[in-house]
Amino acid sequence: MKKRSGIGYFIYGAQLALSPTIRRFVLMPLLANILLVGSALWYLFSQLQGWIAHWIGELPSYLTWLSYVLWPLMVLTILATFSYFFSTLANLIAAPFNGLLAERVEYHLRDLPPPNDGIAELLKDLPRVFRREWRKLRYVLPKAIGLFILLLIPALGQTLAPLLWFAFTAWMLTVQYCDYPFDNHKVPFDTMRRTLKQNQIKSYSFGAVVSVFTTVPVLNLFVMPIAVCGATAMWVEEYQPQITPHSQTQTT
Repeated sequence: MKKRSGIGYFIYGAQLALSPTIRRFVLMPLLANILLVGSALWYLFSQLQGWIAHWIGELPSYLTWLSYVLWPLMVLTILATFSYFFSTLANLIAAPFNGLLAERVEYHLRDLPPPNDGIAELLKDLPRVFRREWRKLRYVLPKAIGLFILLLIPALGQTLAPLLWFAFTAWMLTVQYCDYPFDNHKVPFDTMRRTLKQNQIKSYSFGAVVSVFTTVPVLNLFVMPIAVCGATAMWVEEYQPQITPHSQTQTT
C-alpha cells in the first residue's frame, strides 16, 4: 500500500469522500457540520472585532505597541478555538455516522463487500460510541481550559497561547478523527493515543492541515467527512499493522 504524508492523507480523504461508493455516507456528517459550524462562524464574525478590541484595551499602556502583533494572532486563536469547539460538538452529534463512514471507507480501501448492518445495529452501538466520545472529552477539556486561562494573561499569555493552541488543536484533531477507525476495531483509547504518538510527524501534519481548513470559511463546512476518510486511510495503511493482539485486549 502507498504511504503518504499527513497532508497527503487529507487530500486523499477528499478524493475518497467524493468517490461514488462513499458519497452517500458523507451526507449526515456533512449536514451536522454545516448546521453547527456554519451557525457558530456567523455569530463569531458578528462579534469578533469587539472582543479583540476589548482584550487589546486590557494591555498596559507601555505594551500598546504589541497590539500590531497580537491582533492577527488573536484573530487566528479565536477562529481556531471556535472552530475546534463547534467541530467537537458536531463530531459528538455525528459520531455514529462518522463511525459508519470510517467503516465503509475501510471496506472500500480493502476492496471487501460491506456488511448488511441495518439501522438497528447502528442504534445498538450508540452507548459504546458515546462512551468513547466522553473519553475523548475527558482527555481534551483540562488541556483546553489550561490554554484558555493562559490566553487571558496579558502580553505573555496572549503571545504564547496562539502558538500552543495551534499545536494542541493539530494533535486533538488527529486524535478526534483517527479514533473512529480505531474504535471500530475496539482498540482502547490509550492504545490509539500511543500509536499516534509513535508517528508524531504524520499525526501533527495531518492535524495541522485539518486545523487550518477548520478556520477557512465555507471550506470548513466540508472538513469533517474529509478528515474521517483521510484518518481511516491512515489507519488502513499505517496504524493497523502496528496494533498487536495484546494491545487490543487492554482496557480503556
